[in-house]
Amino acid sequence: MRYSSGVRTGLAVVGGLILLAGAVFAGQGLGKIPGSFMSGDIRWFWIGSAMVVVGFALGVVGLLRPARKA
Repeated sequence: MRYSSGVRTGLAVVGGLILLAGAVFAGQGLGKIPGSFMSGDIRWFWIGSAMVVVGFALGVVGLLRPARKA
C-alpha cells in the first residue's frame, strides 16, 4: 500500500513520539528515571520496549515507503 506525502509524514511523527514515550517508560521501568509510580516496575520496561518497537516500525513505514503519485 502506498501512502500520500502527508500520511507518510504523520506516520513518521507519530512513530517518533511513540518511540520516545516508550523509551521513557522503559527507563522508568528499569529505575533509571526516578520519580514515578512506574519507577522500578519491570512491567513498564516491557510495555516501553513494545512501544519502542511499534514506534520504530511506524517511523520506518513513514520514512521509507514511496509516496503515491497523484
